[in-house]
Amino acid sequence: MEIDSLKYCNSLTGYSRLKTREVRVGNIGIGGNNPIRVQSMTTTDTMDTLKTVEQSIRIIEAGGELVRITAPSMNEANNLENIKRELIKRGYTTPLVADIHFTPNAAEIAARIVQKVRVNPGNYADKKKFEHIEYTDADYDAEIERIRTRFTPLVKICKEHGTAMRIGTNHGSLSDRIMSRYGDTPLGMVESAFEFLRICEENKFYDIILSMKSSNPIVMVEAYRLLVNRMVERQNSKILPSTDGEDLGGVYPLHLGVTEAGEGEDGRIKSSVGIGTLLEDGLGDTIRVSLTEDPEFEIPVAKQLVERYHHRTSLRELISETSNIQRPTSNPFEYKRRETHAVHNVGGHNVPRVIADFSGIEKFTRATFFSIGHNYSVPRNDWSNSDQAADYIFLGDNLVDFKTPEPLGLIYNYRAWKNLSDRNNAYPLFSVKEFLSAEEKSEEINFILMDNDSLYKVQSTKYNEPVVLVFETKSEAAMTELRKMFFVSPPAIPVIIRRKYSDISPEQFQLFSATDVGGLLVDGLGDGVWLTLNNKHQTTNNKLINTTSFGILQATRTRISKTDYISCPSCGRTLFELQETTARIRARTNHLKGLKIAIMGCIVNGPGEMADADYGYVGTGVGKINLYKGKEIVRRNVQTENAVDELVELIKSNGDWVEETNLQAAD
Repeated sequence: MEIDSLKYCNSLTGYSRLKTREVRVGNIGIGGNNPIRVQSMTTTDTMDTLKTVEQSIRIIEAGGELVRITAPSMNEANNLENIKRELIKRGYTTPLVADIHFTPNAAEIAARIVQKVRVNPGNYADKKKFEHIEYTDADYDAEIERIRTRFTPLVKICKEHGTAMRIGTNHGSLSDRIMSRYGDTPLGMVESAFEFLRICEENKFYDIILSMKSSNPIVMVEAYRLLVNRMVERQNSKILPSTDGEDLGGVYPLHLGVTEAGEGEDGRIKSSVGIGTLLEDGLGDTIRVSLTEDPEFEIPVAKQLVERYHHRTSLRELISETSNIQRPTSNPFEYKRRETHAVHNVGGHNVPRVIADFSGIEKFTRATFFSIGHNYSVPRNDWSNSDQAADYIFLGDNLVDFKTPEPLGLIYNYRAWKNLSDRNNAYPLFSVKEFLSAEEKSEEINFILMDNDSLYKVQSTKYNEPVVLVFETKSEAAMTELRKMFFVSPPAIPVIIRRKYSDISPEQFQLFSATDVGGLLVDGLGDGVWLTLNNKHQTTNNKLINTTSFGILQATRTRISKTDYISCPSCGRTLFELQETTARIRARTNHLKGLKIAIMGCIVNGPGEMADADYGYVGTGVGKINLYKGKEIVRRNVQTENAVDELVELIKSNGDWVEETNLQAAD
């Protein structure tokens, strides 16, 4: 595939935000030269005006610049007027967004009240019965005409009332028509949005924002990139006239989000991998971090993600000399891991490795290793390893005076390694200068630390020894700087991604590392992760670093070490206490490595948006749950108080259950 046909951002090797059309949403602008906006969605019953108003105010006071409210029926749509009036009465003019799913009539009411409506092309006036239907071209065109007839009235109302629209495709709720022709793919997601976008443009309505959400960050990133690629192609072909004096064609603003990201650490890491990767690409005009938590807690997370880019434009000149490097190692619209040969257990077909940094520890006990997944039993006088056990530790110049876990590799600075009397499981870390002049090297694996400057100086070097490169950078635009290093690195040699952070909070560490490292893994780049966090006056939390490293690998689906939960952030349609239920399910199932369990608040999102989950727990009525195996309902209308037990029994009956082993560890 030609490089031009892969274009989706201004530069692959330096930050430059893609210029999009400005869309006015009430009193704010989205896209154009506006800052990246943050938003959230209420979880209250929309018919409860006061609770919805009070939660909206909490979102606004946390920093939310838009508030989305569900309007699943005409009653809720009409009540948006009361909510808006009460907010204005209390002095809040933040734009409101109506979230529409199956009911065009509700959308047409809401568009006359709020500043923006969101429609999902997979279920707005469309069919979703999980059926594969063979469409002839005539049948397909007839379906499009039916949608045009049903969708056009909303477009005209939005145009008349100055109401913006988000056409929001969700990976798991593609229509049967799209699925039958394009499959469950990023291309299908893009085409689903374009069908509705074309109808808007036929009516000369351009106040549109687009989104391509998925619970799988890789699918999400690929879909947004492909969407931008198609919009840029349209721009270059002059398909659309300029409407604002600039030749922006059909490059519409982007709303970024990973849907059903979950809660806590998992939700933050998964969201950062997806959203952060695209922000590093210069894409994104507004974001929503979807967490299974109260919505006001989403806003600080979103703000920390976007604040990294408030002054990022100052880095353009710094990196402009090499910004013409446009040699992607793979197709950005389709995941493929960079091919390398295996060196010991790094690279090749091995899963990405995790390196823990113990170089700052002076005194070691066996308990030191518990934080990185290696547990020692005194009665058995033996080590055991969890599914999240680090593969290597970097000791620097330090020594351990007892037997370490057998599979754990020990990395030393070269000067310390060459003086070791016992080199079992011990490997050197070289500077480039040390490696080129060293007379003694490991026969198994040699790590070489490189930054951008040293890599350029030795990129033509022939490495005949077993070598693994360690890439690091001090650039604030770390992801793009490291990506540039991959573009010019020697082929086939494995690479460990090393990132150092200092004086940031644990949450910022999770968000920033998931962006910087996760963005590379999404592109198939990297054979291992080496993270460090040094905070003044604080003890380094090796457990946080280790779980974050494995969390990033889990989110990028490059190494599965735990159960994957796909849980929605709740909204006014939710039919059970979502946070409490998610915690109960997690407590019973979090040892089922590799299993994907969806916990969805209602049937509007449930069957579709849980996409590739192995099992689903979906609200179907007050006090009632449907249980799914894949996309098939296997148990209907289960009482809520029994539903978690029934889910466990369902998993057991399908042979996917394993008993949890409790390891008693002591030093």
